[in-house]
Amino acid sequence: MLNQRQRALNIVQTRTTERVFAPADKISDFFADDVFTLEKMRSTLTPETFKKVEAVIKKGKKIDLETASEVASAVKTWALSKGTTHYTHWFQPLTGSTAEKHDSFFDAQKGIEVLKGSALIQQEPDASSFPNGGIRSTFEARGYTAWDPTSPIFIWGRTLCIPTIFVSYTGEALDHKVPLLKAVEAVDRAATKVCQLFDRNVTNVSVSLGVEQEYFVIDKALFNARPDLVMSGRTIFGHHPARGQQLDDHYFGAIPSRVYNFMKDFEIESLKLGIPVMTRHNEVAPAQFEVAPLYEDINIATDHNSLMMDVMDRVAERHDLKVIFHEKPFAGLNGSGKHNNWSLITGTGVNVFQPSSSARENLQFLTFLVTTIKAIHEHPGMLRASIASAGNDHRLGANEAPPAIMSVFIGSELTSVLQELENNGNVKVDKGDNMYMKLGIDKIPQIILDNTDRNRTSPFAFTGNKFEFRAVGSDQNVAEPMTVLNLIVANQLKEFYNEVSKLIGKGEDKKIAIVNILRKYIKESKSVLFEGDGYSEEWAEEAKKRGLPNVKDTARALDAYVAEDSIKMFEEFKVMNAVELEARNEIQLENYILKLQIEARLMGEIAMNMILPAAVDYQSRLMDNASKLASLGLDNSHIMAVITKVNGYIQTIQTKVNAMNDERGEVNHIEESRDRAIAYCDRIKGKYFDEIRNAVDKLELLVDDEDWPLLKYREMLFLR
Repeated sequence: MLNQRQRALNIVQTRTTERVFAPADKISDFFADDVFTLEKMRSTLTPETFKKVEAVIKKGKKIDLETASEVASAVKTWALSKGTTHYTHWFQPLTGSTAEKHDSFFDAQKGIEVLKGSALIQQEPDASSFPNGGIRSTFEARGYTAWDPTSPIFIWGRTLCIPTIFVSYTGEALDHKVPLLKAVEAVDRAATKVCQLFDRNVTNVSVSLGVEQEYFVIDKALFNARPDLVMSGRTIFGHHPARGQQLDDHYFGAIPSRVYNFMKDFEIESLKLGIPVMTRHNEVAPAQFEVAPLYEDINIATDHNSLMMDVMDRVAERHDLKVIFHEKPFAGLNGSGKHNNWSLITGTGVNVFQPSSSARENLQFLTFLVTTIKAIHEHPGMLRASIASAGNDHRLGANEAPPAIMSVFIGSELTSVLQELENNGNVKVDKGDNMYMKLGIDKIPQIILDNTDRNRTSPFAFTGNKFEFRAVGSDQNVAEPMTVLNLIVANQLKEFYNEVSKLIGKGEDKKIAIVNILRKYIKESKSVLFEGDGYSEEWAEEAKKRGLPNVKDTARALDAYVAEDSIKMFEEFKVMNAVELEARNEIQLENYILKLQIEARLMGEIAMNMILPAAVDYQSRLMDNASKLASLGLDNSHIMAVITKVNGYIQTIQTKVNAMNDERGEVNHIEESRDRAIAYCDRIKGKYFDEIRNAVDKLELLVDDEDWPLLKYREMLFLR
């Protein structure tokens, strides 16, 4: 009888490729078709109402019920014309995924389709049923979703989706969006004040984000035949294939036809939803790919990334494929990240990280560059905590992934510019002198534009006109790391402005004051700059000498969130209070524990129920063969050697799984979440996972291929 592995392999052989056709020849003819855009608002609302809504979106004004009712009527009419039957408040709770509860437009009592303004503005889901870190009890279930007008309403499937925030009855944030919006407001205020040192016409600064999403794709039948992939998102067993990524032949190679059609299909759906997908390509590992949209406002880019992941999941079903977003689904191969390309744009249209032909603007460029570096130097723990997860722990520091050490790469030429600024910043500037020329600032445009250094090993790299935060995990909601990044930069910009203002108040020339503070920051933060190989052991040793933290596990990394300085900063900028931070810390610790607990249970179940029976059967056949050889007087030492190896691995698996289960029982009784998380990290994952996996993977090389119950890496990664 065929086992699950063999049945899955047979199914894959029958797959066919179906071509996908776009709804129009030009993308511009269907882009944002399923989005209630400003243009659609303008054409369906009265001019007076449209102006009010535009003020809400662009200036943060509050919306009144009368205006909301007119918007609700217009969006309902538009949605019904598109064939929708239901609407939902679409939000991003602390589960790591999106959430929605569909309500019908149809009012049976009135016999008509209805969407009230009050329903557009606010809904009341059960707050206690979502992760809340103890903020709400089960008997205190009330929580609210509230419309976020700055993120466009859209249609997905036959449901109208209204992007919303999610808060508790007492006002605490229960989602990723609320802290992000507050952090963006904080960096807007702080950056605007700094920009006004250079240009008084700047009245606001927005945050731009482009998210490069990496992922794996395998056949759905193969995915479903691996219980570890189904239950944990990664393979907890599996020997490295003879051919992996060592030939460097997958990166930017020809996209397999089934995957290509899947890509085309989800890109069409994404484009209809207003997601500006731009780039697709093979990544380094076999079966690994990347999609990258254009830059957008950070709030919309964050929503679009979460939405695009949903779209990819659902569209993959049409093609009998499965998308894997786990950061490290296959050991020994590249993991998947979500590179966050972050920049700040003034209301006058200037990217503050873009070098210019203007020396004055280059001083502004250096100001934002250096203050960002200083922010990373001062708060590496918070940045590390913002990307902490059980999945990302497997990835950081592994195959072509940045290490857990938060360093900054700016390239050799820019490093030289900062060194020159530090060393020459105290030059005497006489009346009529060109300070920019004396400091070498006027040379920056040519230097930057002619040098495009990149360092794939850096977690936080300057790439010409933006910073790329490469350490973010592929399965993560980008709102969390972006909240922290914007917060620490806002804090540093505020400090910079205050320090410069103090010097100006003492009579120092503004430009000289700016340069003097920059020199001070460069000197204080240059230990965080690193141009070399972040994968090397030498860097880990050097980072330790520099005093840079290297926290490799989530259980300890999360401490930075609830450190006194972190809480003070979050509260000062009104991003989150101590209660919210403690709650999120508790949620993340519990999530980490549960994921390791699931993996440990899977490891025990698969090893004992699938691997050992196959190994014992194979061992019995070997013993029978050895006995027959001996009865004929023939040498059976080679068979006995294999039997001894198999028996040794069987014993290791039995001993270690039983010991792990016993110790897990003890760990589960540890009361404090942090202590329990550390125990799971050290006493379960660190102590048993690798040993059990090694024994199973060695058996995979010995047991008859026909009898091995688990799909092998070569089958999952290369059969499409």
